[in-house]
Formats: sequence, structure tokens, C-alpha cells
Amino acid sequence: MADNKKHGALSRWEDEGGAMPCGPQEALAAACDEWDIPGLSDAEIIQLRIRVIALENIVLSLLSKADDAQLEHIVEMADLITPRPDATQHSLTIHAATQMKQFVERAHHFRS
Repeated sequence: MADNKKHGALSRWEDEGGAMPCGPQEALAAACDEWDIPGLSDAEIIQLRIRVIALENIVLSLLSKADDAQLEHIVEMADLITPRPDATQHSLTIHAATQMKQFVERAHHFRS
């Protein structure tokens, strides 16, 4: 039963573009050029910043209650998204991985 569910989920993922090199967002990003999307106003950018700060603090709060295995998994995921030495080093990916590891370090601080 579980194998059927997994197979179904993987089939949907592939149908939705998840198997593309950049994931389902790849096709969406290419289509964005065709849309007439207005730029964000200063007020919208400020609201986004506030929400990101709030979400960071929520995540930190949750991570401070996580067990060691969960925190180690986050570090492993950060290592996984860090570009390999022979791959193109994308600064946003590198910064994202660094932020993930810093969240784990901060969570350890709040645990003690």
C-alpha cells in the first residue's frame, strides 16, 4: 500500500515538472517573462522583510525544541545544497546553506 502511494506521489511530481533540472519552478520562471507582473512597492518590500523576520524567529523557536537528529539532518541538507567543488558556485545557494547552519547553531544556543 505504501509503495503505491509513493509511486503515485512520484508520478505526480514528474507530471508537474518536478523532474526538470531546476524543479517545477523552472517552467514557471520561464513563463514569468510572459506575464505582466508589476514590481513590488516599497511598502510591500517592507512587509515581506517583516514577515521573513517573523518566520525566522518562528523557525528558530521550533528548532530550539528539535532533537539532535533533526538538527543534524538540517546540517546534512545544507551540505547537500552546497555546490560541489566542480560545480558552479552560486552565491545565493552558498548563503542559504550558511544560513541553515547558523539556524542550527542559534537553536543550540537557545536550548542551553
